[in-house]
Amino acid sequence: MATFFFCGIGGIGMSAIALYLKKAGHTVLGSDRSFDNNKPNAVKSSLCNNHIQLVPQTGEYVTKDIDFFIVSSAVEPTIPDVKKALELNIKIMKRAEILAEIFHKHTGIAIAGTSGKTTVTAMVGHILSVMKKNPTMINGGISLNTYNGENESNLIYGDSNLCVIEADESDGSIALYTPHIGILTNISLDHKPIEETLPLFESFLNRCHIGSVINMDCKYTSDLNLTQKNIISFSVENHPQATLNPQHICFATNGISFNLNGKNHTLPFIGKHNLENALAATAACMLLNISPEDCLSALKSFKGTKRRLQTVGITHNITIIDDYGHNTEKIKASLQALQLHQGRIFAVYQPHGFAPMRMMKTELTEMLKQQLDDRTYWIMPDIYYAGGTVTKDVSSNDVVEPLKKVGKNAFYIPERTDIQKFLLTHVQSGDFIVIMGARDDTLTHFAHQILNSIKEKKCLE
Repeated sequence: MATFFFCGIGGIGMSAIALYLKKAGHTVLGSDRSFDNNKPNAVKSSLCNNHIQLVPQTGEYVTKDIDFFIVSSAVEPTIPDVKKALELNIKIMKRAEILAEIFHKHTGIAIAGTSGKTTVTAMVGHILSVMKKNPTMINGGISLNTYNGENESNLIYGDSNLCVIEADESDGSIALYTPHIGILTNISLDHKPIEETLPLFESFLNRCHIGSVINMDCKYTSDLNLTQKNIISFSVENHPQATLNPQHICFATNGISFNLNGKNHTLPFIGKHNLENALAATAACMLLNISPEDCLSALKSFKGTKRRLQTVGITHNITIIDDYGHNTEKIKASLQALQLHQGRIFAVYQPHGFAPMRMMKTELTEMLKQQLDDRTYWIMPDIYYAGGTVTKDVSSNDVVEPLKKVGKNAFYIPERTDIQKFLLTHVQSGDFIVIMGARDDTLTHFAHQILNSIKEKKCLE
């Protein structure tokens, strides 16, 4: 058994690996600047409940007794803990490197793609759990089901040889994984240009030992040069070559119904994207000789993942939703799902960085011109700024102004306090408010703030 120190243990991906190693019998401790303010934090509570020691990020707890020092990505010597690890010549590993070591000790199932990775990872883990396969799942998001006696966790700790992970292309770490089964959910513009991600996804699928899963509705799938012969494909748009090709699909406000291979199925989630996610997870488990009927039956008890169209609360018949949508395809999928409802939609989207916004501005604007209808209100605050040196040559207003010119209900409201006032002035019974964005953990807190402020507004009764 070894001793691991995690610098930045509060990260959603870092915490899952830390929990895994602790349950595997290793000694685990770590630090995170976000924990030093003593505010309530679900990840922090989970780590503490599993007896992982959390220490201040001062460097004094990094000692020669530590075998491995884990960092999320870049090694920043300005951080006291990193500086001390370098001085003591402790072996430093990146998050993706330690995850790859764990993954390759198992029969590995890796989920890649621009959108849907976290939910599909959670779905595969859930199917395998329901089927008593006792998998390990290390995810980049929190499942709302209960596993290992723990509510809302990013880890399933199993005792079989199966391991399910989310493989990220944004930092190139997808190249570290050689899966037995690989899933490619879709390809769209996000962290990197399409031409940079295509070779990463192509190589990923061709490395799979058992087989791979692809989305036939993705327009870039045909651009992949796949030498992998054992492929299960899926489509919700009736692609003639798809292995899984559901018919008679009905998207409703309380779920999805469809016919697959002559059998009727219903799933308790909303939106076309969630049917795609369910088919991707089903296809992967079919490569483990689990029938599609068993997979879809297992998914009836899947509760979803945190911040993926998650209802925060309902008050005065107004529904407040927290959502991770942050690129064009994810935002479109969330809007399409919400537009199934009859009420008006107030979508508040905070861009997650200046570089991503600069890259996706045009694509996002054109999508919104098509997707925003008369009952959908689009609201954007300032772009999220995490600190450091960055070129601030793009603004949320660069998206809002073109939308206003074509008559869309679009608003640039820089500050959250003013957004809250706007919502209190405009929302009414039957409306939906969705808070969208990535990277910024305070967005969930903002959604709760809005919920509480509407609760207190008597004139809505």
